[in-house]
This record gives sequence, structure tokens and C-alpha cells, in this order.
Amino acid sequence: MRKQALFLTIACSLLLFAAVRSRGASQPEPRRIELSAKRFSYQPSEITLKKDEPVVLVLHGEDFGHGLHVSELNVDLKTPANGGTSEVRITPDKEGDFIARCSVFCGAGHGNLTLTIHVTP
Repeated sequence: MRKQALFLTIACSLLLFAAVRSRGASQPEPRRIELSAKRFSYQPSEITLKKDEPVVLVLHGEDFGHGLHVSELNVDLKTPANGGTSEVRITPDKEGDFIARCSVFCGAGHGNLTLTIHVTP
């Protein structure tokens, strides 16, 4: 009887492990969106995201340190001062059009450095 109980415990544990592992493997990696910032524009200047779909925003500073700030989507990303790369994972929880602004002063045209983010259902 003990051998049967032990066998059953091991079998259930293996099945549970396999189920948990396959669930994690079946979830795709979030979509990566590459953005570049250069005096005084983002490329691309508009992106479209889906509500409740995780994405990774990757910001490349092409010349200086730049930032990307959208308070409504809880995004505050900064690249290093030497023009490096930073990234953030977000899951938009509301629909609409949002304006991202550079959050690191980068010169006279700093106020024009904006990105439009469309979040659709």
C-alpha cells in the first residue's frame, strides 16, 4: 500500500510539474517595439498598442540622453547620457490616444520631441 501511495504522489507531482511548465512555455514573449530618439524626433512618431497586451518599449538614444514619459500609462524611461538604450515592459490598461514626451532636456527643440501612442481595444 505504501508503494502505491508513493507512486501516486510521484506521478501527480510529475503531472503538475509538466502542466505548470507547459503553461509558462505557451505564453508568447511580449512584442518588442523599437524606438529611436534623436534631436528632436522619435522614430516612429506614432505607435499602436492593444489594451491589456504586454509590450516592451525599447528606446535608443541616437545622439544624447533622452526620455519617454507618459503618465497615463505609467511609463518613465530614460536612456543614458551617452545615447544608450533602455527598455520597459508595459501593459496598457486603458484605451485612447496618449502623447509621450521626452523627459530629459536635450536642447532647444526638446518641447517638440513627442510620440503619439494609440491604444486600441
